[in-house]
Amino acid sequence: MPRSASVAAVSVRQAVRQFGEQRILDGLDLDIGAGQFVALLGRSGSGKTTLLRALAGLDRIDGGQLQVPQARAAVFQEPRLMPWKRAWRNVSLGLRGANPEARARAAMEEVGLQHRLSAWPGTLSGGEAQRVALARALVREPKLLLLDEPFAALDALTRIRMQQLVLELWRKHAPAVLLVTHDVDEAVLLADRVLVLDRGRIVDDLHIAQPRPREIATRHLQEVRRHLLGLLGVESNAEPAPNHSFYLTGTHR
Repeated sequence: MPRSASVAAVSVRQAVRQFGEQRILDGLDLDIGAGQFVALLGRSGSGKTTLLRALAGLDRIDGGQLQVPQARAAVFQEPRLMPWKRAWRNVSLGLRGANPEARARAAMEEVGLQHRLSAWPGTLSGGEAQRVALARALVREPKLLLLDEPFAALDALTRIRMQQLVLELWRKHAPAVLLVTHDVDEAVLLADRVLVLDRGRIVDDLHIAQPRPREIATRHLQEVRRHLLGLLGVESNAEPAPNHSFYLTGTHR
C-alpha cells in the first residue's frame, strides 16, 4: 500500500493566479509526497480547480513556482471521450512507446471493461465512461494523478464502486493523487491528507492516519467530519449521506 514519502511529487511555492483584481490563488504553498493520496476541499470559487489545472499544465500561474512530475494525468467530472473513437482507442489516444493497443487493452481490463473494448462512447453508461477516462490516465503511468470531482455526476452506488476502484488502482500503481471534491465524506474515506482551501490559500492540512477500510460513522471520523464541515461553513450536526455508510475496501468487483 502506498505511503506518504519524504520525496515530494509536487512542490508549490507562493503560487499566485489572478483574474483582473481577483486573486484566485494568493501565495499558496503546498507539498504532496510521492505516493500520497490528498483530497482538496473548499467552497465554490476557492481556487480548487484553478490549482488542479495549473498542476496539470492546463493553466498558468502569474507568480510563484510549481514543481510537478513530467508524467502526470488528469481525470475530470466529464469523461471527455472522443465519440468517433472506440473505447480502447480513446485510452490509447496520443500514447507513446511500444504496443499502444496492448497497453490500452490491459488498462481497460484493469478497470473492469475488457468486455467493452470496442464500444462506442455513446453506448457507455456514466460509470463506464469514467472508467475509460481513468484507464486513459493510468495507462500513461503517471507519477501524479489529478482528479477533479470525477464522481460528482454518478449515482450513489456507481460512485462507491468508482471510489473503491480508485483506491485499488492507487495501491497498485502508487502515484501521488490530488482529488478535488466537494464531498467531505469522500475526502475523509479516501485520503491520507485533507486540505481545505479558502481565498486562495491552504487554511487546514489534516492528516488521517486511520487505516483503511474506513467507515464514516466511527467516532474519530465523525469528529474529523464535523471539523471540516465547520471550516466550510456548514452546520455539522447532520448525519453522513446514506451512500457513505458502507466500508470502502479498495476491492473492485
